Amino acid sequence: MSSKLEELQGLVAPVVEALGYQCWGVEFLSQGRHSLLRIYIDKLPDGVLIEDCEIVSRQISGVLDVEDPISAEYTLEVSSPGMDRPLFTIEQFASHAGEQVKIKLRSPFEGRRNFQGLLRGVEEQDVVVQVDDHEFLLPIDMIDKANIIPRFD
Repeated sequence: MSSKLEELQGLVAPVVEALGYQCWGVEFLSQGRHSLLRIYIDKLPDGVLIEDCEIVSRQISGVLDVEDPISAEYTLEVSSPGMDRPLFTIEQFASHAGEQVKIKLRSPFEGRRNFQGLLRGVEEQDVVVQVDDHEFLLPIDMIDKANIIPRFD
């Protein structure tokens, strides 16, 4: 995780949690002069409503205005993780074992960057994914993006 992302996570997570939500994850996409700060919140057992996103957005905006961690223009987006929920932490991967996932790595591992298959679980700091008949142990620090593949059954 980059130091900027760690700084942002450290600023927003306590605010989100103080409001009674779970800070599911933070993404910071630096795109030149216009960046995007996306904060995923969750609330069990009912889930997240648009009003929840508005409440968190207002509070986070205030904190970011005071702390000013992003010098350039940026868009703040507060969202539910949704059905294709992104996975950020080893604990999140462990709790979603048995789900189908899509994983993109920062750099190739065994000749490939994209994996889609069954999330078998975790082993220490590795995510275990079964693709067809082959099991891959993917180091968590190599994962750029991971999402649950929604089931409609």
